[in-house]
Amino acid sequence: MSAPRLLIVEDDSGLAETLAASFARRGYDCDIAFSTESALTKVTSNPPDFAIVDLKLPGRSGLDCVQQIAALVPQPRIVVLTGFASIATAVEAIKLGAIYYLAKPATASEIEAAFARREGAVDVPLTARRANLRTNEWELIHETLREADFNISEAARRLGMHRRTLARKLAKQQVR
Repeated sequence: MSAPRLLIVEDDSGLAETLAASFARRGYDCDIAFSTESALTKVTSNPPDFAIVDLKLPGRSGLDCVQQIAALVPQPRIVVLTGFASIATAVEAIKLGAIYYLAKPATASEIEAAFARREGAVDVPLTARRANLRTNEWELIHETLREADFNISEAARRLGMHRRTLARKLAKQQVR
């Protein structure tokens, strides 16, 4: 039996490559696309069994990407992974064909568990998600990096920290 095919649609090359390496170790045949257009080109020639799609992509949105990938037959199992989670985008992603929606940072284990989900869970706690300081810092760093066009020196300046400190923080936080 062949390995399940996974398409990772993520504009952050470091995160995309880390996810690909993690899933390759789990037995997936991984392909990476850095935009919706690139993803759609890849799925026409080699349709995936699974897809991880970021919402904020250059050009067309991740929601558009989800809709186009979900239209494939057979439909891949799509998980949306975003650093800009909101109720509105979660609802739209599910309506457009995603099976699950995760906020960054998420581990490969969490993503794989999301792929395996077949039904909703009625026992999900209804309390507000409380982010810890580390998660808030990670989200702020990535949002600032994106705003600075992934220029580490500029992002460090905007965050008020030394460039080397930011580089160390980015190297320390690995996606598993």
